[in-house]
Amino acid sequence: MTAPTKPSPDNPANALSGSPLGENLHSPVIDWFDENARDLPWRRPEAGPWGVMVSEFMLQQTPVNRVLPIYEQWLARWPRPADLAKEAPGEAVRAWGRLGYPRRALRLHGAAVAIAERHGGDVPTDHAQLLALPGIGEYTAAAVASFAYGQRHPVLDTNVRRVLARAVTGTQYPPNATTAAERKLARALLPEDERTAARWAAASMELGALVCTAKNESCHRCPITAQCAWRLAGKPEHEGPPRRGQTYAGTDRQVRGKLLAVLREAHVPVPQADLDRVWHEPVQRARALDGLVADGLVEPLPGGMYRLPLS
Repeated sequence: MTAPTKPSPDNPANALSGSPLGENLHSPVIDWFDENARDLPWRRPEAGPWGVMVSEFMLQQTPVNRVLPIYEQWLARWPRPADLAKEAPGEAVRAWGRLGYPRRALRLHGAAVAIAERHGGDVPTDHAQLLALPGIGEYTAAAVASFAYGQRHPVLDTNVRRVLARAVTGTQYPPNATTAAERKLARALLPEDERTAARWAAASMELGALVCTAKNESCHRCPITAQCAWRLAGKPEHEGPPRRGQTYAGTDRQVRGKLLAVLREAHVPVPQADLDRVWHEPVQRARALDGLVADGLVEPLPGGMYRLPLS
């Protein structure tokens, strides 16, 4: 009997045509997920589609432990999109706290307004309608359709991309930005059954978060270690462009965070002098404040006063 051909790293999606590799990955990963999935509030039935959408916005570039308390507070205050839509966008920024990347709060508020106006207050089930919401990109639309409605879509976050890179293409890390080849591979690996496809999306994501991690991966705990192309190749070191590191201290992002913290604490407009105290370097401070204004996160008022946006 001829052994199944392994996918070519150069064109893994084409190599999957007629190959049982997908099925060989699905069952062990989904079985592992059934036993090891974290009990997270957005995975519970009571979260509903809105809870799933809120979690997807919050979890972008932010770890679960930081998201959990803000998520709970958010859903307690705004259990439906219409509840958030009634508030000023600045309240969304205030409630976002220190999750980082606060433009996500504005985008989530904008999506809530659109849901209230276009869809009767219910998160749409159709993938195209989700994608048409402001602030919703390819990943978030697929994630909400899959996790909230059990639909069949490739869901490609950083964790899933890393699992596929290692298990299928034999590389330590995926490219810095999602490529057409990765999307093609993810589509080729999707189970045909909708429910199974949605479960695979969640399971492969959890595997990347808990086992197939960026550093210190736990191959001995991995349910597909016997099939993993990267492990079988001897775990070759990453040869692509350098991995992008995330710096924070001393950056404009840190200054923006300090300025927003002052405005979040205040429920009345804040004078320029209060903002000047948060950072010693005036040029960088002014640049950060100008950026916040340009992004719609801060609203300037006459007399050198500032507040979170009301519209």
